[in-house]
Amino acid sequence: MSEEENLEKPDYNDAQDNPWVSRFESFFKAELWKDIEKLVEHYPEKRSLNVDFAEIERYDYELADALLENSDYVLDAAKIAISSMDIPALEIGEGEFKPHIRIFNLPEEHEPLLRDIGARHINHLITVEGVIKSMSDVLPKLRLAIWECKRCGNTYRIPQPQNQIIMPNLCECNHRDFKLLEEESHFVDYQKLEIQEPLEMLKGSEQATSIDVYLTDDLVNKLMPGDKTRITGIIRLRPPIKGKGVVYGRYLETHHSEETAKEFELLEITKEEEEEIRELAAKPEIYDMLVKSIAPNIYGHEIVKESITLQLFGGVKKTLPGNSKVRGNIHVLLVGEPGMAKSILLQKVNEIAPKSIYVAGKTTTGAGLSATAVKDEFGDGGWTLKAGALVLANGGFCMVDELDKMDPQDRSALHEAMEQGSISVAKAGIITRFKTNTSILAAANPKGSRFDAYENFIEQIDLPASLLSRFDLFFIIRDVLDKKKDREIATHIMKSHQVGEALLQSIKGKKMSKQIEEMQEKITPVIEADLLKKYISYTRQTIFPIMNDESIKEIIDFYVDLREEGKKQDAYAATHRQLEAMIRLSEASARIRLSNIVEKEDSARAIRLFRASLQEVAFDKETGRFDIDMITTGKSKANTDNIKLVLRIIKEKAHLSDSVVTEDVLEEAKREGLEKEKAKDIISKLLRSGEIYSPRTGTLKPAENK
Repeated sequence: MSEEENLEKPDYNDAQDNPWVSRFESFFKAELWKDIEKLVEHYPEKRSLNVDFAEIERYDYELADALLENSDYVLDAAKIAISSMDIPALEIGEGEFKPHIRIFNLPEEHEPLLRDIGARHINHLITVEGVIKSMSDVLPKLRLAIWECKRCGNTYRIPQPQNQIIMPNLCECNHRDFKLLEEESHFVDYQKLEIQEPLEMLKGSEQATSIDVYLTDDLVNKLMPGDKTRITGIIRLRPPIKGKGVVYGRYLETHHSEETAKEFELLEITKEEEEEIRELAAKPEIYDMLVKSIAPNIYGHEIVKESITLQLFGGVKKTLPGNSKVRGNIHVLLVGEPGMAKSILLQKVNEIAPKSIYVAGKTTTGAGLSATAVKDEFGDGGWTLKAGALVLANGGFCMVDELDKMDPQDRSALHEAMEQGSISVAKAGIITRFKTNTSILAAANPKGSRFDAYENFIEQIDLPASLLSRFDLFFIIRDVLDKKKDREIATHIMKSHQVGEALLQSIKGKKMSKQIEEMQEKITPVIEADLLKKYISYTRQTIFPIMNDESIKEIIDFYVDLREEGKKQDAYAATHRQLEAMIRLSEASARIRLSNIVEKEDSARAIRLFRASLQEVAFDKETGRFDIDMITTGKSKANTDNIKLVLRIIKEKAHLSDSVVTEDVLEEAKREGLEKEKAKDIISKLLRSGEIYSPRTGTLKPAENK
């Protein structure tokens, strides 16, 4: 038996002891002969023969049943069968062709959820599906140990099937002093993964179950954290720590793995549900129905809810000639004053999204968002790559609450993920890239918690311009003092509580009043959450609309007009990022109607939402025009010009005199049209940024003159 076979704990010494060997030989010759010949041509570069279980079942159902019932024993028979076959194309020595037999596509009843794996699955083939959470680096694992007695030189060949080293008990010379002959022993590549249940399979507040997965030889380095995968293998037991106790651990010994192509599982949709989705999509009021299905207990915010609706359906991810990729994810930022239900809105969307993760503020680190490399027991002393929220939510959504309270160095992890759809990691000698094809819905508070109505809102948001510019839509949520609106909001909240109280009483048999029943209808989603999830999943997996000429013209005209408007003030009213944002919004609008064509009405909806967003954050009150520089640089064009003016005055005066009097600068700025208070504010900002300094009270100097 080969060194490779020794790991499998065979119960036989030759082919005659296993009745399934001849059955497998017949199967291989009848069904997989061409595949085997092809494998021989590339052996040992390729060392695995993938075998579809359905083919075994069609050819010999008794063999298939035995494989499931007595997995180890029957798999051993398969390995003996293929290594003993007479293959004309085989040029290597006799007995040296020993490929791995990798079974996949097991029956559905042998594909348990991770949380359902129990004692009945021990030592049986099963298939599990999950998202890779952690991954160790590749380490050598001892498979066949050659021990030499230090006293007499006798050698002993001992297989190492377990995770503990097995040594000879006693040498023939009655000594126990052995050394491992590493060069003669057999090692294989070995890697550990940790996979967890897909997020879309969890309900409510369920915690994701995970399991360790062991890979060897040609299976290593085929998957990355964040990948969704199907793994077929045998459940093994791990002895209790230090050999104490009766509770064993478990792990999955991998026989076959494959990355699933879909970004998130297409939820199981019946024909009746598909028909219901199509009927919904055909309704002219579908957009209003969707808006009313997102957090109906929260009063107002219709424009925000409509934007989130388009975000849920998403644009189309594209791969252009030359392998250039264009993201389809839509990112939305909500900045609002306290008590405006931002967090509740994010949590409600988290419940609706087919696949999502919710994170918040100070409780989230950069590693928790992206990925990191750590050294721990998981990797047996090696380095382990751990996927963060953005990686685990790949293909879905990530809700980031209290974005402004996150440490700047942690928040920087979002930059690459939002624009490129990936996160690059270079830590502990590991250089790699993770996929983060994730839509982000974030919420933040303004500086000082409240907005100042007399200042540009963008300057009151404590977020870097480089991050702000990556969001497709921004919305300012203000707490406006308005008696009529306050009464409407208060009434809505009170009635919602009243409905909640009535529902508790109805459990005890008390009937609701007609008035409360009417209010219940108002705060009940028009489209039930489970159906809405399936609606979103169905469209994202099956609808990939193309823009028609009318929709293209609509967006181009709006974009060019914006640019021309900015040109008059020597400012940028829009850039290509805003153009692409409108395209994504238009595609999402078409997906809602299950349309494969983006029409003019979709472009018009995208433009309306985009204009509403610009009106809030990129409208310069000083010029009365849109100014995208407010987002991309954090300052409006007018403000930038004023800063340049003050700096120029200070530098010009510094050439004439060692001491530039602050009051002289203010007077000169006033003569050039800048109000004294604004000039004072600019000087304060320049002092804080270090561009100028004050050598003594009442004087200024450029930093370059230090």
